[in-house]
Amino acid sequence: MTANPSSVASSSAEPFRFVPRDPGHPDAAALLCELNNTLRTITGCDGSSSFDVRETGAAFLVAYRGDSPVACGGFRLLGGHTAEVKRVYAREHGAGAPLLQALAALAAQAGYTRLVCETRRVNARAVAFYLRCGWRETEPYGKYVGRPEAVCFCKEL
Repeated sequence: MTANPSSVASSSAEPFRFVPRDPGHPDAAALLCELNNTLRTITGCDGSSSFDVRETGAAFLVAYRGDSPVACGGFRLLGGHTAEVKRVYAREHGAGAPLLQALAALAAQAGYTRLVCETRRVNARAVAFYLRCGWRETEPYGKYVGRPEAVCFCKEL
């Protein structure tokens, strides 16, 4: 499964434009740096994890309002038809939910039927965000099994 590298357009009512980017692109890198700093403040760890957009089945989007990058996030193959959402960050209020919708649409186009993600329990804002966006708490997976500080979520596509 590979994601289509073309731009994913938002609905006409939505003011965001979603562009596939390499995480090393300057716009993506700036957002990821902000994410790392924010996570370091909340959790004591910057949350950097392995994510390579060149992996089979991986994708990374930057959300723009006009020419300004306002949010980012990606996904990678976890196994079967499941993708893991990674590095979600919005610097502008209201950009996160449309970004998750764009990631879900891109993942569905790539053949995924389920998305999962993890955040730290102490990151109450992220926990509330995923729940508000219709994700549900699920059993820990992979390296998060047995880690009480981790909370995992899933979304069926």
